[in-house]
Amino acid sequence: MSAAKVKAQKIIEENPVAVFSKSYCPYCKATKATLDQLGAKYFAIELDQIDDGSAIQNALKELNGQSSVPNIYIKQQHIGGNSDLQAKKGELPELLKAAGAV
Repeated sequence: MSAAKVKAQKIIEENPVAVFSKSYCPYCKATKATLDQLGAKYFAIELDQIDDGSAIQNALKELNGQSSVPNIYIKQQHIGGNSDLQAKKGELPELLKAAGAV
């Protein structure tokens, strides 16, 4: 298994909510704003600001088939991107509570 895949899996396993993001991405900003509004504790990693960011993005594509950001996990379950998160807005408080993120 590649180092990037190991790192991605570790982030997913160790955080109730993991957001793989890019600092300039408007969809990533919308995702983080939504989580902030709900008072969620989450781990965001800005893939454009780390050396192995593109390798991690490729590893995520292998893991869940999604190559775009944000790439969101709640309680180790792949949620998808920002539109998927927004579509789940009604159930998010419950999901976040179950994950121990609020």
